[in-house]
Amino acid sequence: MKRVLFFSVLFILLAALCCKPETGNKNKKQFFPPVSFEKAAEWADSLLTLMTLEEKITFIGGDRIFFTQAIPRLNISSVMMADATQGVHLRDNWRDEIFYDEVLPRSTAFPCPILLASTWNKNLVEEYANAVGEECRAGGIAILLGPGMNIYRQSRCGRNFEYFGEDPYLAGQMIENYVVGLQSTGTIATLKHFVANNTDYFRRKSNSIVDERTLHEIYLPAFKSGVNAGAMAVMTSYNQLNGEWCGQSNYVIDTVLRRQLGFKWLVMTDWWSVYDGEKVIQSGMDLEMPFRLATENAGQLLEEGKVSEADINRMVRSILRTLYAMKAFSRVKEESYLNKFDEHEEIALQTAREGIILLRNENQILPIEDTTKTILITGEYAIKVAQGGGAATVEGYNHITLTEALAGIYGVNAGYIDAPTDEEISTADVVVLNIGTFDSEGRDRPFELPDTTENEILRIVDLNPNTVVVVNSGSGIRMSSWNQKVAAILYAWYPGQNGALAEAEIITGKVNPSGKLPVTIEKEFVNSPGYGYIPQGEALYEGWQGEEEKARAVYDIQYKEGILVGYRWYEYQRIPPLYPFGFGLSYTSFELSKITLSANKFRQGETLKITVSVKNTGERKGAETIQLYISDIECSVPRPVKELKGFEKIVLEPGELKKVTLFIESDDFSFWDTESKGWKAEPGEFELLLGTSSNQIVQRFIVVLL
Repeated sequence: MKRVLFFSVLFILLAALCCKPETGNKNKKQFFPPVSFEKAAEWADSLLTLMTLEEKITFIGGDRIFFTQAIPRLNISSVMMADATQGVHLRDNWRDEIFYDEVLPRSTAFPCPILLASTWNKNLVEEYANAVGEECRAGGIAILLGPGMNIYRQSRCGRNFEYFGEDPYLAGQMIENYVVGLQSTGTIATLKHFVANNTDYFRRKSNSIVDERTLHEIYLPAFKSGVNAGAMAVMTSYNQLNGEWCGQSNYVIDTVLRRQLGFKWLVMTDWWSVYDGEKVIQSGMDLEMPFRLATENAGQLLEEGKVSEADINRMVRSILRTLYAMKAFSRVKEESYLNKFDEHEEIALQTAREGIILLRNENQILPIEDTTKTILITGEYAIKVAQGGGAATVEGYNHITLTEALAGIYGVNAGYIDAPTDEEISTADVVVLNIGTFDSEGRDRPFELPDTTENEILRIVDLNPNTVVVVNSGSGIRMSSWNQKVAAILYAWYPGQNGALAEAEIITGKVNPSGKLPVTIEKEFVNSPGYGYIPQGEALYEGWQGEEEKARAVYDIQYKEGILVGYRWYEYQRIPPLYPFGFGLSYTSFELSKITLSANKFRQGETLKITVSVKNTGERKGAETIQLYISDIECSVPRPVKELKGFEKIVLEPGELKKVTLFIESDDFSFWDTESKGWKAEPGEFELLLGTSSNQIVQRFIVVLL
């Protein structure tokens, strides 16, 4: 055990040294594996010479659902994988194959990634991912099948909760820190799902029609950030992109991912997502998961001359090179990490505290500090832990519900009633109504709540205007009919196994909310840029409907909005949302002053520095997120009204003042030029907009790019 502990500590120290920030004012972080690409490639080439053709062909497919193939003759062990982004998914139904009960006795259910994005706290993202990686080490898991990073294009997507919101810059900043945090534990991060996978409505039969500029400006930047940060694996998506399934598309994998984004490590398919073995082998793909199904005929393709042994060698070499560089073949269970669950619970709780968003607080009904007030708790989600389904499911342990958390604060004055009477509702000092949705991969879900839920909300608020609504969902929901009637709204997403405690702490005032929306919440789904994506005459379904998916034809999703996703769409179309991107209330107030710009003119390659003094002008400790947007005043192509290009979250004591510095580089002013097939920043005037949300701009500057 001492030997294991020694090498564990040594590995972490070495890994930490590998996580060096890149030079430049943006101070980007980057991970370097323990074994360099060159040395890993040399080792892989030497092993290839010892492998038989049969061993090579076998090696390009997975084994036992969540393992790579072993080659006992060459002392190559299988390597274990696990879902997902928000913790380690222990799959009960596959225990016979993967023995997770023997691998890891439990795993922490962290808040979902969209809540993590709502923290706008880059350092916390790294701590979160590091904790997930430590649990992978405890179980001998070498590859985490996350982080997920598809853009929130429309609010009905069943997997929005697994991702980091609608803005490519914000998502990229989160992903960069996630990759470094996870891989510093020696656990491989897998960027998924590549690319333009923005619905789960018959996902294997959806064809995303996306133009080149939109692809590069909206759907690729988060992946690029992950690649630049040193991610060691990428998983392709279920959908087609412009007529070809991503997992077997030479354009998607070889042209875009490998050549344009510069990715050089392991590429794997999503599970059961490819169909043509010849295309898979020639696309730049390395590993078909969970087995060789499309590539089952690889031997025959070789005999017929449709693929070459060099193609197979390329795939095997990439798998070997990546796993060797991260020392995955020697990954063993390290039980010392089982002692860190208390720390991981605290990180999960802190994430929930910072990611829950106070959207509404009329007459400052919150916080409720008077513990003698009678609080009626009701709603389906007040007595259970809210979470999404599918691969992202993490059951967790030490669960706490909102009812339990509030009772721990208010005692007998807070009680749950399943179906409260009119009198019980009207006589309570405050009603806490906890509603939610169950989101999952395999299907999309309505933006609108069920009629029974909607009617119950209206009944309760009509009887008692002192109603606080807590929302547990994986994306936006329709709140238009009752938004102006309720006293307060806490948007709590899926806050993890102990996130209800954070909800209660915010309600009572122990914690000052600081979450900010990483998405725009529209008034009606018809306002969404993704509206109309389902074929005419069809409707959302329940469950996964796998057999129906197999039988149906491919359908097209036209990304007609182009680059105008999220707040870009609502501002360009002048459609007022219910709640804008970047928005979130606090129990204190902040003042921005002494805003200065380092220069009014600058050249390509130079950096602008924006400084602002932020003061907490209230009576409570709190956190504010300063947001920096840019606007191209005149351009040869249409551009959004504004685009996020910088942010910083700071914590301030009452009366405290701090200086925040943000940086803008000339690349931040660029758009994707389809003629030159590259990024282009046109000289001229730009506007810099500094504020605390996309619609709360405090200061504007005109700058000139020479």
